[in-house]
Amino acid sequence: MGVTKTDLFDTAQNELANVAKALAHPARIAIIQHLLHANACINSDLVEELGLAQPTISQHLRELKQIGIIQGNIEGTRVNYCINADKWYEVKSLFNDLFDQFPISNNNCC
Repeated sequence: MGVTKTDLFDTAQNELANVAKALAHPARIAIIQHLLHANACINSDLVEELGLAQPTISQHLRELKQIGIIQGNIEGTRVNYCINADKWYEVKSLFNDLFDQFPISNNNCC
């Protein structure tokens, strides 16, 4: 594989790309939607809710936690996960900035 030349891009571009990569799986979108809908910290609901194996869920949670969009708190032998509100609004702002930066008209350009 080629080397990614992230130094050619600004911080916002790299951050947006990292977030987009982490969100680029339907299971991760489903996890985020479930956490947003629950509006609370949850733990074992995801296996039953999504129908995926626990190791698969754990891998997806790890990816989402790595970008900071979710956070986990340890309670005994369980980890409760919830949306990190600060990061959620930061990610929302990154995407909104991209979409609002260059308005697109409905003309056909091709």
